[in-house]
Amino acid sequence: MRNSEVIGIDLGGTAIKLGRFRSDGTCLQSLSIPTPQPASPAAVLDVMVDAIAHLDPTHKAIALGVGTPGPADPAGRIAKIAINLAGWCDVPLADWLEEKIGLPTIIANDANCAGLGEAWLGAGRRFRNLIMLTLGTGVGGAIILDGKLFTGHQGAAGELGLITLNPDGPPCNSGNQGSLEQYVSAQAVRRSTNLEPKQLGVKAKAGDPQALAFWESYGRNLGAGLASLIYVLTPEAIVIGGGVSASAEFFFPAALAEIERRVHPTSRAGIQLLQAELGNQAGMVGAAKLAWHLQMNRANLQEKA
Repeated sequence: MRNSEVIGIDLGGTAIKLGRFRSDGTCLQSLSIPTPQPASPAAVLDVMVDAIAHLDPTHKAIALGVGTPGPADPAGRIAKIAINLAGWCDVPLADWLEEKIGLPTIIANDANCAGLGEAWLGAGRRFRNLIMLTLGTGVGGAIILDGKLFTGHQGAAGELGLITLNPDGPPCNSGNQGSLEQYVSAQAVRRSTNLEPKQLGVKAKAGDPQALAFWESYGRNLGAGLASLIYVLTPEAIVIGGGVSASAEFFFPAALAEIERRVHPTSRAGIQLLQAELGNQAGMVGAAKLAWHLQMNRANLQEKA
């Protein structure tokens, strides 16, 4: 499989990113296309099929991996829900793509794919055990244990942003109240300050005391949430991505101080808090890694048969 290729696809609400990857992580070609509006399952499937044909005209790819904005079933076949995409509920996307393209296909939550991507080629590549949080409109998460993506019962593990930070805090769309997401997402930043995270980053860089104080408070909240996750998972590293992470230099120190204050040294020994490196390519990269996992598992089963 050394010279084989797979295709990783990141399905987003506004864009679909695709890339062709070798097993060593080399990206041979990539492209981004607008997500059709409305993004019905049939419309998305059609543009994906066309984009794959454009990306792989000589049919060298041997598998597909797809990240979707919502949970998948444990087998990686069905998009249970796709947040911000119209009409997505229990969509058998893997079956549809296999029928149209003829390649083995697997799907996963986009935050899980981002975590896999960072673990493979990004900030987490030196670690076997890590977690990733994506600080964006919401707060997504991924758990990598012993080098493998952990999805838990029914494939729903890794919703790290939905842990409770304050039992009496603002209500969350998940049904929780006072979740970490309600304090560290981009929406939470806007609610607290009436400013965009990017604006607050610019103000902090200019030395604005109010912006600096906000990011310190933000870091304390993030650190408190991470403390709970560290006690449960004891990762070697925590990778922080998403749009809000652009201001990491202003809130990482407070987050680390909070972790040190709350977490016993035996549970945080050597832990590193890192900014994600792959940007908006992480989901596509991780989806390609999923495809390689799928292909290797299939090859192992064939050898045993």
